Amino acid sequence: MDCPSEHGQMITEPLLSNRKGGIRTLPFILANEAFESLANYGLFPNLILYLTREYRIDAAKGAHVLFLLSSAINFTPILGAFLADTYVGRYRMIGFGCMASLLGMVLLWLTTFPEARPPPCVQFSYDCKSATTLQLLLLYTAFCFLAIGAGGIRSSSLAFGADQLGTSNSLEHARIRESFFSWYYGIVAASVFLGMTFVVYIQDNIGWMVGFGVPVVLMILSSLSFFVASPSYVKSKPKASWITGLAQVVVGSIRNRRIKLSSQATDKVDYHTTGSMLLVPSEKLRFLNKACIIRNPQEDLTPDGKASDPWSLCTVDQVEDLKALIKVIPIWSAGMLKSVNVSQGSFLVLQASTMNRHITSKFEVPAASFPSIVVLVITTWVVLYDRIIIPLVSKVSGKIVCLNLKQRMGIGILLSTISMAALAIAESFRRATAIKEGFPDNPNAELHISAMWLLPYFVLSGLAEAFNAIGQNEFFYTELPKSMSSVASTLQGLGLSAASLVSSFIVSAVRDFTKGEAQESWVSSNINKGHYDYYYWILTILSLVNFIYYLVCSKTYGPCRQEKWFNR
Repeated sequence: MDCPSEHGQMITEPLLSNRKGGIRTLPFILANEAFESLANYGLFPNLILYLTREYRIDAAKGAHVLFLLSSAINFTPILGAFLADTYVGRYRMIGFGCMASLLGMVLLWLTTFPEARPPPCVQFSYDCKSATTLQLLLLYTAFCFLAIGAGGIRSSSLAFGADQLGTSNSLEHARIRESFFSWYYGIVAASVFLGMTFVVYIQDNIGWMVGFGVPVVLMILSSLSFFVASPSYVKSKPKASWITGLAQVVVGSIRNRRIKLSSQATDKVDYHTTGSMLLVPSEKLRFLNKACIIRNPQEDLTPDGKASDPWSLCTVDQVEDLKALIKVIPIWSAGMLKSVNVSQGSFLVLQASTMNRHITSKFEVPAASFPSIVVLVITTWVVLYDRIIIPLVSKVSGKIVCLNLKQRMGIGILLSTISMAALAIAESFRRATAIKEGFPDNPNAELHISAMWLLPYFVLSGLAEAFNAIGQNEFFYTELPKSMSSVASTLQGLGLSAASLVSSFIVSAVRDFTKGEAQESWVSSNINKGHYDYYYWILTILSLVNFIYYLVCSKTYGPCRQEKWFNR
């Protein structure tokens, strides 16, 4: 189809004129990410049941293992992005990630064979053998490769797709780039939902061997989708990473710590690149300004005006980039603590597995599929908010009306707090039902209580994510300099990684403080004897404290750019 370019000329088949890159490569990149997400999100929801029932690992210990796995999966993309940008390039990083993920899934599939896991318990007895060291080594090795693979693919997939579209800012290129981003996130969301429903259903109804074999096949398809188009890809050479630039500011300010700052900075002593809009650094966090001070032009600068040692002399832009990042850290930390609530999926699956999940007499919803409700709520709310609620309210009021980013993040944290209270109440009723029906010693018994008791939590949690996570991403994109646009997704991944570690610490602390000689801990492997409701109330209180902390951070931060724009 012909359409005009920004210069008025006609372009036929946009982005297909070159032999490398263009829209011809995007379906392969999208397929790679789609199959990878479908495979991974089909594996993880049921892992807590696999660990507790097949490996007979204590529920708290199993959750601890999965918290560490989740933390690694969310952190490795940060490391992968750094390595891809600085050393190996995005193509090689994705290829390495495909191979690592495939190996991890094959190893996990091998654990389903009888010889690779503990034998079944002897019926009507407590004779249950634990996993051997070699069996656990195989399992944990599989987890390590899964985390490494996720870091390789997720760190570079979106950016690699953008590389195929070039760097032109023409209207046509911008339209195609926006379309690619929309398709990317839409396909990932659909893959997550299918993984949590279709693949999980196979695991519950056909068995672990087939259920873990399906992700292997999906990962093979993911790898083939990526490598088959290798000759057509644009493979950009690695260059300096933004992480390196920020590290240089820290090192430079420490190296130059003995320099005395003048009362008024001037562009004569501050190093900046030609054409930069920032000639002098701001007065906030002045210690960092020492990194961009030119002490001796003959020693500090090369003949062409560049820094002789970038680890001793940085640009004003680099210094201001780090300052901007430091400024958003308090609000980021509040979002990270909110993500602790999202990390409780393993315990939720254990709860749901004991409840009545039948929709009809013959169809039962898998316990691990309930978190997919969160995905549905997020998708539904985004459409309603963006396409119906905001336009309708704006039309009625006669002016543009919308919640600013800090308000959206705050609402998300508050809804997350309420969701934990709803979960605590639901667990209290579930536990009381288990004791009333005579199953205090049988954590696997199906109780006469509907799993719909968990629905308020999932709905509120989905709304919390829609407000906070999306608002936080947009907040980072608008508040940080354009040169740091890739930091937004990195900060979110780092927050999820840190939240998993914090969750692991909280579970360990609760287990140690509540377990007595003749008393089960609140997070016991027998959820009917434990008190997970008390554990959820602790998270509710911590969430309330976090909400107050967020209000303080928001007030201290001052108006964000979006607020300034609306106040004009």
